[in-house]
Amino acid sequence: MTKPVANTASIDFTLGSRRLLSVGRDLASWSFTLEDVLAGESAPLSPPKPGRDGLRVLSAPVQAIPAITACFPHHLTGGRQDYRRHYIAMEGLSHEDYLARFSGKTRSTLRRKARKLGDYEVSEHRSPAEIERFLDAALPLSAKTYQARLLDAGLPADAASRKAMLEAAENNRMRCFLLSVEGAAIAYLSLPVVGRTLVYEHLGYAPEWARMSPGTVLQLEALERLFAERRYAYFDFTQGEGAHKAMFGTDHADCASFLLLDPTLANRALLGARAGFDGAVSGAKALAERTGALAKVRGLLRA
Repeated sequence: MTKPVANTASIDFTLGSRRLLSVGRDLASWSFTLEDVLAGESAPLSPPKPGRDGLRVLSAPVQAIPAITACFPHHLTGGRQDYRRHYIAMEGLSHEDYLARFSGKTRSTLRRKARKLGDYEVSEHRSPAEIERFLDAALPLSAKTYQARLLDAGLPADAASRKAMLEAAENNRMRCFLLSVEGAAIAYLSLPVVGRTLVYEHLGYAPEWARMSPGTVLQLEALERLFAERRYAYFDFTQGEGAHKAMFGTDHADCASFLLLDPTLANRALLGARAGFDGAVSGAKALAERTGALAKVRGLLRA
């Protein structure tokens, strides 16, 4: 089912992984689960009451967008971002079957990444007490990641988020993992369980270990344990593209996130500015791809 969540949100102007400008608006968020996305135009719609400025629609199935916008015919549509929502179809699949979908070269690369880390340990955290220990180790690590520094998208440290994770753990609905080297955590993965779906909520690693691909190693180690449970139908990589998601996903669905704003002059100007900015970024990205400078630019933006 769709998940309406009321909150005050920001409309961000981002360049790669760096947020350049944030404009606050009173928005309700309307997000779609993977099951909704896979239902396509048949996805059940439960539109929330809009905020004063409208709504932020997250990861909607593209086939359902006409029906979604029809729910708010007087609102302006803008800021649309289209992407593939990657996921792993886990039902009936063993870990060995999953690994077999990779080419021999990719499997060799993954094994080499693990060997490069040397003597490492992966710990799994499920119970409330284990989640407490996970947070004690992962929160300081998260604060150092570029997601936290540049996008405010690190592991949440507020009391309400901690309480929600502990309550989920009490109901066997949290799976968290830490990757440690010589007793020190260098990467974390947090996965709430919604029904029979694992939700890829937070992955982070110490910046100084980035060249050693700790996030990739941790992802693969966690998947081996999760497949062994034989409990899950999907591993949902949620909204947004990414090489990590594309590599580990077995399937994808076409989604879009966009804004539905009250047609005030200020909101019209905001959507116009956002469209101009997104167009300029798209043009610059295309130029960087043609000149072979895209990887270097991304590295500079994360610095």
